[in-house]
Amino acid sequence: MKDLILESKNGTYITPAIRFMVETGVCEISGESFLEETAKFYTPIVEWLKNYTISENSTLIFSIKLTYFNTSTSKWILNILNILREYEQDGNNLIVNWYYDEDDIDMQDDIEDYELDAGLKINKIKF
Repeated sequence: MKDLILESKNGTYITPAIRFMVETGVCEISGESFLEETAKFYTPIVEWLKNYTISENSTLIFSIKLTYFNTSTSKWILNILNILREYEQDGNNLIVNWYYDEDDIDMQDDIEDYELDAGLKINKIKF
């Protein structure tokens, strides 16, 4: 299995940076996610994560550092969090960190909603 590294792209639509590292188990999504074809972008990311959680059983540290994401992205974030929950329920060590701007009340509410919807503990970290 290879690392998954995608650079952020800014244009009409914005894609986040993806850094999923196999050897260290450190995975990060950062930047902004403002896409029209979210399935095209996120499907390979979700597939990589599914394959990782099937083949690995080490500590997984998953960090979300999104300053903005659109509605179509939110479904994919929940998909990712559900995969992570299953990984943890299978007895693996998981740490989920969500970095947010302390002035962004909407993001704080979103994080709490995801925590409830996914049934997963999310460490909320101000930056």
